[in-house]
Amino acid sequence: MKSKQYFPLFVDISDKKIVVVGAGKIAARRVKTLVDFGASIVVVAPQISPELEQLEQEHKITLIRREYQREDIYDAWMVLAVTDNEKLNEEIYSVAKCLGALVNVASNQKKCDFHFPGIIKNDSYVVGINSGGRNHHGVAELRGKVEKCLEDWEEHEE
Repeated sequence: MKSKQYFPLFVDISDKKIVVVGAGKIAARRVKTLVDFGASIVVVAPQISPELEQLEQEHKITLIRREYQREDIYDAWMVLAVTDNEKLNEEIYSVAKCLGALVNVASNQKKCDFHFPGIIKNDSYVVGINSGGRNHHGVAELRGKVEKCLEDWEEHEE
């Protein structure tokens, strides 16, 4: 059986509200990927990682320091469920889907409308690399090669 592949869609997320429920390492990594694209990012969690605290101090995200409440995602365009509580992630998924938001549940690939790509970004280009969650090491290796290629390309253009 052939594995599912995802269509790479580049979309303007500036001024879109993205709610992230959870504030650990995975949440921080995903927020850091999204923050450079101008989204309005709200993170909801009782305990916050130092990286996310720093982004709040830089006025790049909003933190809500408490347990998730259903109302937190009512007006979200995208919702990321990145808690270590599988039951809570399932609830977030169900509510977000009913509201029509795009959803990514970090602990369950089957509950994802999209996957996070490996991102390479500079002033001229944005490149996304994805393996459908099957080969993170391969994505990281390919990302390094593409980064090098872009650096060489930019030197060539100058």
